[in-house]
Amino acid sequence: MQQPLFEIQEKKTDKELYSYQQGAINQIFEKFDNERDDYHLLYQLPTGGGKTVIFSEMVRQYLKNHSKKVLVMTHRVELCNQTSKMLTSFGVVNKVVNSKANLDDHERYNCYVAMVETLNNRLNDGILNISDVGLVIVDEAHYNSFTKLFKFFENSFILGVTATPLSSNKELPMNSNYDELIPGESIENLIENDFLARAETHQYDMGLTSLEIGSNGDYTVKSSSDLYTSPSMLNKLLEAYLIHSKGKKTLIFNNGIDTSVQVYHTFNNAGLPIMHLDNTATKKQRKQILKWFHETPDAILTSVSILTTGFDEPTIDTIILNRATKSLTLYYQMIGRGSRVLNNKSKFTVIDLGNNIYRFGPWGADLNWEAIFKSPNYYIDRIKDDEAIESTFKHELADDIRSEFSKSKDTYLDISALYKDTTFSGETSKVVLEKSIEQHAYICIENSEDVYDALTLAKLLKEDIDNRIKVYSKCISKSTNNFISWLKLDYQKKLNTYLLKNFDAVFEQIHGYPPED
Repeated sequence: MQQPLFEIQEKKTDKELYSYQQGAINQIFEKFDNERDDYHLLYQLPTGGGKTVIFSEMVRQYLKNHSKKVLVMTHRVELCNQTSKMLTSFGVVNKVVNSKANLDDHERYNCYVAMVETLNNRLNDGILNISDVGLVIVDEAHYNSFTKLFKFFENSFILGVTATPLSSNKELPMNSNYDELIPGESIENLIENDFLARAETHQYDMGLTSLEIGSNGDYTVKSSSDLYTSPSMLNKLLEAYLIHSKGKKTLIFNNGIDTSVQVYHTFNNAGLPIMHLDNTATKKQRKQILKWFHETPDAILTSVSILTTGFDEPTIDTIILNRATKSLTLYYQMIGRGSRVLNNKSKFTVIDLGNNIYRFGPWGADLNWEAIFKSPNYYIDRIKDDEAIESTFKHELADDIRSEFSKSKDTYLDISALYKDTTFSGETSKVVLEKSIEQHAYICIENSEDVYDALTLAKLLKEDIDNRIKVYSKCISKSTNNFISWLKLDYQKKLNTYLLKNFDAVFEQIHGYPPED
């Protein structure tokens, strides 16, 4: 004789639903009551808004008033376990379906929490009976791995929940799997009502045109590693941390294990408290590292991918995006890790070293999620590419180099504007480089006592010369690597020649007297 299903128990949590959370539940149940049995509904709520709390209370109410079962699907072990604990705290006895689960007693349960791949295997093998599941909840629904399971639930109401209703695959838009989107509270409203902390952002102008796009539509790990493990980038990261976040609990996101390891060594060598975490760590190692991170006030944790979802650490004060991404979802997930409120914490710091804020806009901007859900390609196609972003940058000398040109009021030259003025007046494009060389020579002479000093300063302008050549080559639409390399060498040679020939005359023009012999 089959044992009866477990009954709903008393809630074991003291969590009280906020008005917006209860409002969301009412909206969703209204759709459940009035739409067809196999309706697919998507609900959006920012990270930190309490999606798990909302659907846990929904499961509790559903099982109390309906005779069918509930299935909650997640894409990661950590989320599976967290969801199971949250449901239990709401009085919902549940069965976790993972690779180690014994399913002999599964028919006694009225709620399952399952890993998507494990569930797929169990269903295809006929081990799990889901014929009486009336409600399916898909956590982090923007991942496409769930859609292959929808065929098993043709008579079930499916509720997808996500912070960012934009598919991770452009070819598989969410509106092809869901009938409707209900947008929840905006980030700004949650901040205004003290449910989330406000982000204070510091963004750096980064040269990212060396990055390559992979088959998944995002930047490749290899090209990211090549760029972000360079000494200049590691130094920029350390400098940004020291300026904006020294002594504060900091989580650093990287694209690739090698990058994160190099970040660890850079900060460790500087005597800073840092640990590295990636998906190769054992459960014991991960637990120890996260315990240290939680308990250490000025801890720095450098990581790769695994802490973007299912990780809740309200004590985080700073998020550093030490990577670029083309994924709006990933952008919001990373920053969202710092948005949890705690005691007097009302703000947190974001340091962007990947032009992500330029690409997607500020975290918490008023995005029209309904429009994005209905026309995702319209939104995706209008995200700025790196060349468009970098074309707006004003390239300035690094602070340490700028200090060597302290007598110059301005060291910047707008090559794009100069090119337009030059060609408009009918002059040839090579005049742009001639004027650029004259300006570089002028600031070298202005800050020198003799020609040898000027030649030494000219060597410090290599990065600035490289940038001017890059802008110039785009203006003339000729940018083969060999041509650009030749231009850089030719520029430096002509700059040195100009200094040798004209130092005395320019020096006297600047100072009103000739240089001393």
